[in-house]
Amino acid sequence: MQHLEHERLVFLALGESDADDGESTHLDTCAHCRTELTALRQVAGLGVETQGLGDLPDPPDHIWQGIAAEIGAAEAVPSLTEARRQQAAAQTTTGPATTGPATTGPATTGPATTGPATTGPATTGPATTVGPTTVGPATTGQRPGGSPAGPSGPGVAGPGAGRRSPARRRTGWSRWAATAVTAVAAAAIGVVGTVSVLRPDEPAPAPTPAVLASAPLAAFGSTPKSAQGDARVLQSGQLHLHVANLPRVPGYYEVWLINPTNMEMFSIGTLGGDSDAVLPLPPNVDLKSYSVVDVSAEQYDNNTRHSGDSLLRGTLTG
Repeated sequence: MQHLEHERLVFLALGESDADDGESTHLDTCAHCRTELTALRQVAGLGVETQGLGDLPDPPDHIWQGIAAEIGAAEAVPSLTEARRQQAAAQTTTGPATTGPATTGPATTGPATTGPATTGPATTGPATTVGPTTVGPATTGQRPGGSPAGPSGPGVAGPGAGRRSPARRRTGWSRWAATAVTAVAAAAIGVVGTVSVLRPDEPAPAPTPAVLASAPLAAFGSTPKSAQGDARVLQSGQLHLHVANLPRVPGYYEVWLINPTNMEMFSIGTLGGDSDAVLPLPPNVDLKSYSVVDVSAEQYDNNTRHSGDSLLRGTLTG
């Protein structure tokens, strides 16, 4: 079935023209086109209802000031990419240590022979070491002339032939123990180095700015007692606010500094939907005079003055 074109349905919904007999018959039998036409007529009806609305009021200046403050605070935070680059540069001075497996060759002893009592002493060949953790095979029972020396038996003379003295055994065990300890230490260093390289880079924590003054914020007036917060003046010239359990308002929340002596005040920004906000303070602000932090409920009425509806208040100390 061929449906009616969308442009034609728009004209019908706006009442620009009437459906002919063929279109009326199609709409009676086609649920798809009929549903689309109904939706377009609803949209057209909404457009007609809003024709009498006047222009919306311009947002107050402090709205744009709050937006600019939040953008500036976001730009002041060091980027994650830069932190990772610094972390990677710090790690270039250390690299993973790799160690090959330690292999020990079998000890080879020549066949036992029976000789006269004048048999010379048996000598032990030097151990061959390959690499930092590899020990070659040790050969025992070899005479200087190249003939094998067997162990001494009954009636056979020969001092130490075919047997290792206690001193030689201690020397062999000391060499083996030193090699094993070296291999284990190198393997441990290799594991630690590999883990440090393979572990994902973590951003360096940003330094915490010093706090010059602070104020606990309590519910004010008819505000529910569960509403609370705190304000901190940072050394960076910003006011950090944390609020909780504020009542819902049809407008928005605005932050003020008030001089309790003459009740003069000025706005420093607005709170968004988050419970935390960082707002810039005016340069050279006198916090000893303007020591009261106030959070008010404001309306979208293009009025920059305080509404008189304070939700939270607190006095800065420090």
